[in-house]
Amino acid sequence: MSTVEVEAEKKVAEEEKGGELLFCGATCWDTIGRKKGPVEGNLVSPTRLRPLIGVNIRFVASGCASCHCVALDVAGRCYTWGRNEACLDFEFDKGQLGHGDMIQRDRPTVVSELTKFKVVRAGAGRNHTVVVTEDGQSLAFGWNKHGQLGSGSVRNEIESSPVRCLVSDVKTTACGAEFTVWLSSVEGSSILTAGLPQYGQLGHGTDNEYNTKDSSVRLAYEAQPRPKSIASLAGETIVKIACGTNHTGRWIQMVMFTRWGFGGYGRLGHREQKDEWVPRRVDVFQRHNVLPPDAIVSAGSVNSACTAGGGQLYMWGKLKSTGDDWMYPKPLMDLSGWNLRCMDSGSMHHFVGADNSCISWGHAQYGELGYGPMGQKSSAVPKKVDILEGMHVISVACGMSHSMVIVDRTNVADSLEQLDIYDGKASSEGTEEPEGQHPVVKQTSKKKGAAKASDSSKKRKKAKDSSEDEDEDEDDGDDDNSDNSDVLVNGHSEPKSKRGGKVSSRARGKGAQTAPAGEKRGRGRPYSANKSSRPPAGGKSGTGKRGRPRKS
Repeated sequence: MSTVEVEAEKKVAEEEKGGELLFCGATCWDTIGRKKGPVEGNLVSPTRLRPLIGVNIRFVASGCASCHCVALDVAGRCYTWGRNEACLDFEFDKGQLGHGDMIQRDRPTVVSELTKFKVVRAGAGRNHTVVVTEDGQSLAFGWNKHGQLGSGSVRNEIESSPVRCLVSDVKTTACGAEFTVWLSSVEGSSILTAGLPQYGQLGHGTDNEYNTKDSSVRLAYEAQPRPKSIASLAGETIVKIACGTNHTGRWIQMVMFTRWGFGGYGRLGHREQKDEWVPRRVDVFQRHNVLPPDAIVSAGSVNSACTAGGGQLYMWGKLKSTGDDWMYPKPLMDLSGWNLRCMDSGSMHHFVGADNSCISWGHAQYGELGYGPMGQKSSAVPKKVDILEGMHVISVACGMSHSMVIVDRTNVADSLEQLDIYDGKASSEGTEEPEGQHPVVKQTSKKKGAAKASDSSKKRKKAKDSSEDEDEDEDDGDDDNSDNSDVLVNGHSEPKSKRGGKVSSRARGKGAQTAPAGEKRGRGRPYSANKSSRPPAGGKSGTGKRGRPRKS
């Protein structure tokens, strides 16, 4: 038996055994990517989730555009939590948790309608979730405006409970922001796609673009609700798939690595930023640098990654918030020599399980790198997550502002006991504090901050001639300290692309050049959080009173 086969069997055994799920990053699901400034409740260190303590988790899923999480245990139960509520101001919340409602959940909750299935794989998009069962069926729930659920219809724009996808013999799935990819064992239809075709990410040679009216320059994109196999890949043996916000990658065993979809920032690895409507080989991984059978494939919102010969990690696209983009795959030398077993990418951050360490890096704002309260928020280079040193990482998953890690419990029980436990709020508790007895670091710091505020208040009362003025200054200070720093939302800060000189309404409004801000959004483009049509509070578009960051 070859080394590759041994490693594959070992990985399967680890999954079947399961492990402890740890979480770090933002927990205020309703404000992530919407509200500029500091967000309460961030878990800056890997933290245990009380509902999952003692539960053997085998697989976790989120997405670079996702503000919700999926976890599967060894018994096949599916847990979901995160953003889910209906919000009138934003078209983000569409029942993606699958509980038959639109109530946000801070605690992992079993999807009751999936209990009759053994769920083994899952994928998460911006507003939808897709799962795969042990017998090869696929079910989905959430937003379906573009047909991303693969149910064959867009009649119901929201499906808050699981519906069947029109695919069979499914092995795994992956989700982009508004599209889905299935990997099937059906001969001649090994890879199928459905959803929004705006950048060619479905791989069928078209973006299905059309004018909304004969005399209008406003463009829309025809939804594809029925999963369709990619003709150019018929007969190929697809091994792995990964999806970014608007691009897709897949690896054909011992032959080639290809990518297609939105080409901005060089995320496709083709040395240019052109959109690709059909799969195109990545030249770097041809001839002598062919990907091995156990290669790792990952896609972030504006970047991509994979391991090649010798386990060397290659990355390309936009890797930093500043600096030049990598237009073609380049080796990340910081991780040379490490035995990488798993990797995932969020909006602009990355997590890797290697040897007996967990490594993270990238641009982060909510503690999703897990460096702890005394650690740095972001890192341009890979760094160990010290609190997880010595733990064997089984799997990782990254979302828009959070990270999840599954660690093997063997010989690390004492280390796990030292980690914080997050209770979360029950869905019926509203804004009340949880009743748990294990506060997290952020909760502790709140209490200290409250004590300091109380002492300051007592001192102000002693100054009779200036107490009222000081109170007013304190209130103003709260406004001043509200952080208005840049928030990278799912890669949507990227520039619009033009096709044939047409004016495309890929954001909000009619034409990018003609429609006033605030017009009704077009069909083809998700909301972009950095649009000028949503000025900061107070009606000011520039920096000002609310522009200074909050002091920690």
